[in-house]
Amino acid sequence: MATHDSIGDFLTIIRNASSAGKETLTTQWSKMREGIAKILKEEGYISSYEVGGDAGKKVISINMKYVGGVPAIVGITRVSKPGCRIYFEYRSIPRVLNGMGISILTTSQGVLKDSDCRAKKVGGEIICKVW
Repeated sequence: MATHDSIGDFLTIIRNASSAGKETLTTQWSKMREGIAKILKEEGYISSYEVGGDAGKKVISINMKYVGGVPAIVGITRVSKPGCRIYFEYRSIPRVLNGMGISILTTSQGVLKDSDCRAKKVGGEIICKVW
């Protein structure tokens, strides 16, 4: 039986909302999802996000970003999957579109983007690529 990939689902929700031109999306909250949303916000791929809901049923709402009607997120792909995890040391983290995109990694210091991993000299599991 296949394992459930909640991060893959989250990326698909973002990808679908982006291609459908939706303004906001709301989905279940997790620490990892919030970490990804935080990086997407810092890098200008989404306009904002907020966490709400009750203690047991937290949700994360993301406000999508469009520039002249074009989604800020052109592509977002899952790299490391539950059945096939992909790790890199900080020196060998691949660049996305020659630095035009970002990789998001989960490290011992939390969820970080590729440039932060290189700066802090920490490697980790590459979650996804965004451009």
